[in-house]
Amino acid sequence: MAIEIAFDYYRGMVVTEQINSKLQRLPTLYQQEVLHFIEFLSQKAMRVEAETEEKLWSDFSLTQAMRGLEDDDTPKYTEADLKEKWR
Repeated sequence: MAIEIAFDYYRGMVVTEQINSKLQRLPTLYQQEVLHFIEFLSQKAMRVEAETEEKLWSDFSLTQAMRGLEDDDTPKYTEADLKEKWR
């Protein structure tokens, strides 16, 4: 596991160094575009993380709310049972 972490860190540094190297060779205008894109990606990553966390909490909440109801002896209704019949 420690080897994997060290490898991921090394690989990340290599990518960061490559980005920095290429970024330094760009004109300032393009560097600003890269910065805007990085900010966009950061916001996107935070949004995905927040949505994932929200989904986990929602699943947890539903699981807790339904806990103990698995063996409930209440009758099972079908959709047909729930439809109101007009005469």
